[in-house]
Amino acid sequence: MSVTEDIFAIPSMRGRVSHEEWEARVTLAAAYRLTAHFGWTHLVNNHISLRVPGTDDQFLINPYGFLYEQITASSLVKIDVDGNVLQDTDFEVNRPGFVIHSAVHMARKDLHCVFHTHTVAGQAVSALDCGVLPLNQGAMRFYNRVGYHDFEGIARDIDERERLVADLGEHKVLILRNHGLLTAGVNVGEAFHLMYHLEKSCQTQMQVLASNMPYSLPSKEACEKAGGQFWRPNRVMGARDWPALVKLADSLDPGYRT
Repeated sequence: MSVTEDIFAIPSMRGRVSHEEWEARVTLAAAYRLTAHFGWTHLVNNHISLRVPGTDDQFLINPYGFLYEQITASSLVKIDVDGNVLQDTDFEVNRPGFVIHSAVHMARKDLHCVFHTHTVAGQAVSALDCGVLPLNQGAMRFYNRVGYHDFEGIARDIDERERLVADLGEHKVLILRNHGLLTAGVNVGEAFHLMYHLEKSCQTQMQVLASNMPYSLPSKEACEKAGGQFWRPNRVMGARDWPALVKLADSLDPGYRT
């Protein structure tokens, strides 16, 4: 039996929303399933959100109480930046998820997808004063291109939104100190791509530090050069990855499209 054929199954939203919103729902649901596949989940916690096409103040997010393996296009909840639920649903939205994601959606109109995780490696690096280190080529994309936000407690207070976006600044990556990782992109593919490589960088870093062996860092000049090579003007990261990832999601369980 598919994981979608259970007590969490709900009536399809297809035909009840615009074509553009439905396509956004399918894409976001694929990201949830892929996140589960790669093992980045934290039970029913954490969130990936996507701005509703054609709006500035509405976004889709997971219903609180679903595992990522159970997310479908129809189960996603549409809310606005004030926390109002904009559709008929039996499910609520996690309060910290609303606070963190609405902050980015309100402040960064250039970014449409926000991705937040609590992986072991991500939480470990979030506790290190050094932050993300440029230990390998893959990590160079984050050199001088990551914001850091100090822990203030569970993110339930609306006034934290201002400080979250100030610490994100002009970046697309934010380390939530003593908490976890956040990436944002112009679309789902870019946010996913950044999270994939940020997670890999954190895993590598923790293995290097755990070895208790001396390690080397490239020169600042080399790190900055490599960072600029990744962040070329007008480049949307993940453009080549995402179509292949969607095919992977379909091969795992196409039920997310319902």
